[in-house]
Amino acid sequence: MNPEKDFAPLTPNIVRALNDKLYEKRKVAALEIEKLVRDFVAQNNTMQIKHVIQTLSQEFALSQHPHSRKGGLIGLAACSIALGKDSGLYLKELIEPVLTCFNDADSRLRYYACEALYNIVKVARGAVLPHFNVLFDGLSKLAADPDPNVKSGSELLDRLLKDIVTESSKFDLVSFIPLLRERIYSNNQYARQFIISWILVLVSVPDINLLDYLPEILDGLFQILGDNGKEIRKMCEVVLGEFLKEIKKNPSSVKFAEMANILVIHCQTTDDLIQLTAMCWMREFIQLAGRVMLPYSSGILTAVLPCLAYDDRKKSIKEVANVCNQSLMKLVTPEDDEPDEPKSVAQKQTEPNPEDSLPKQEGTASGGPGSCDSSFGSGINVFTSANTDRAPVTLHLDGIVQVLNCHLSDTTIGMMTRIAVLKWLYHLYIKTPRKMFRHTDSLFPILLQTLSDESDEVVLKDLEVLAEIASSPAGQTDDPGAPDGPDLRVNHSELQVPTSGRANLLNPPSTKGLEGSPSTPTMNSYFYKFMINLLQTFSSERKLLEARGPFIIRQLCLLLNAENIFHSMADILLREEDLKFASTMVHTLNTILLTSTELFQLRNQLKDLQTPESQNLFCCLYRSWCHNPVTTVSLCFLTQNYRHAYDLIQKFGDLEVTVDFLTEVDKLVQLIECPIFTSG
Repeated sequence: MNPEKDFAPLTPNIVRALNDKLYEKRKVAALEIEKLVRDFVAQNNTMQIKHVIQTLSQEFALSQHPHSRKGGLIGLAACSIALGKDSGLYLKELIEPVLTCFNDADSRLRYYACEALYNIVKVARGAVLPHFNVLFDGLSKLAADPDPNVKSGSELLDRLLKDIVTESSKFDLVSFIPLLRERIYSNNQYARQFIISWILVLVSVPDINLLDYLPEILDGLFQILGDNGKEIRKMCEVVLGEFLKEIKKNPSSVKFAEMANILVIHCQTTDDLIQLTAMCWMREFIQLAGRVMLPYSSGILTAVLPCLAYDDRKKSIKEVANVCNQSLMKLVTPEDDEPDEPKSVAQKQTEPNPEDSLPKQEGTASGGPGSCDSSFGSGINVFTSANTDRAPVTLHLDGIVQVLNCHLSDTTIGMMTRIAVLKWLYHLYIKTPRKMFRHTDSLFPILLQTLSDESDEVVLKDLEVLAEIASSPAGQTDDPGAPDGPDLRVNHSELQVPTSGRANLLNPPSTKGLEGSPSTPTMNSYFYKFMINLLQTFSSERKLLEARGPFIIRQLCLLLNAENIFHSMADILLREEDLKFASTMVHTLNTILLTSTELFQLRNQLKDLQTPESQNLFCCLYRSWCHNPVTTVSLCFLTQNYRHAYDLIQKFGDLEVTVDFLTEVDKLVQLIECPIFTSG
């Protein structure tokens, strides 16, 4: 520093002392500056006050010499003390050079800068709030300072600033949020702790409504929740807990739609605490926001469905996920099956689109195991419209079906998840049949494949879905270009459709309840296609026929009309080219007919043969039963056509006697002794 330079109104003694390496001498100079500035204040000499501050800033605090910088810092603090309440008029000039010293390589200088700023802020109090962002920015850096003394000094300043914000009603939250949103993605442990502590303070201030800006910081909070430090995780849990309390208190003011995809992302993370917390939030969102969450169903299901297969190690997550799944399912109603109305431009602007995403996001949580496709709910939405939650709600069925199909196709997925997927499909066919039948052709193959599942419960649910597809009035079409055209509906007109079933064709498909399966189903265009595909499946998978064939057919007889099942299968088998399979299948159907309690009514109908319907059924069965000699005889016994049975048995002598033939005869002999063949 040039000793000849004029630093007036600072005296040469003050200048010399400010440049001294000893703290005590710099302190003496600061007291002289304080006295000097007080005199200028008394004289209302603003020109000289500005000159003193500018000199201390440019010539000292921003000097290349470390001792000069230290002198400048203590001098600026002295100016602030002297100015008192008037310091607010000069805060920009006082604060900026001090904040510059926060970046000094010398830890002692950073400490002195912290001390100086503490004194400036302490005097100015609420007047510093217009400069809050720059103060916060500087403090956030010092919070991660490697020097413990600097960190300790920054903590004192931090507490002082928090007291000022808490006391004031003039805090500018709007201008602060962008800075908070940026800094919340810091990976530094101390910076994260600093951020969380400030959010806790702001949440506790009655005049500050941070809930309005939660969508902008929620993702960052979940990132911090995954910190390695237990204390930080705990603090973050508390903050999120406070926000959730506020959401429950004031659900009408919450921007649910803007946060839906953020939760979807974090519900899929591998961190248990983050996943459980996000899932709990999701549960509350679905229950509080209701149908507002429907547009995000595909993303929610992508996150929730894999959790349903968790074991006891993740029991809590599984339980919450189950509630989310059930609650979301209840939101789907028959009104979602209404034809899509053309949307106005205003509606298109306000309706949330789950495909839109916010590109700015650091450290996005990765999808957990079992997630099918990251494209479902992988973005974070930010909607600017205040009317977002009141916009028309649309059920994006295409996305939902894609997610369900994906999970059902995944052979590694857990049993409970597969059951949940099938329950969803059944529910959608009940509530939104017209829209669901657009997807039936893509779903049909995987539903047939699921019949091979090792779980009986999965197969049962699968059969319920298939039965609903086969019987729903919404699946009826006379369009010759339908997937199951005329070639697949041979003799469809011969199928026995119950009278009550025909009446159901007149009812809207939305009248069916959630739980009830059709007791008197109509046979729609998909029924015959289902029967053909089922028999093809049995033909290509003989092990499935042996292990599950009777079980599947008996359940279908309960879910659908037994007469129609047997009538259609017999009709299809009549055209079967693989005669060995036809014989095996007829034998299986015959055994079910003779032994299953589910077929009691059908057996009685065949014993009677007094009505045209029963006679028609017998003729149809007889033609196919001829694929197997023993089953043909047993059908004659059942229907009391004893003379014809006698004639057939006479022909047995002309047949090749094989082990299988003898086995079937043996079984027939045993059955003859049963009450099935006795006349009523």
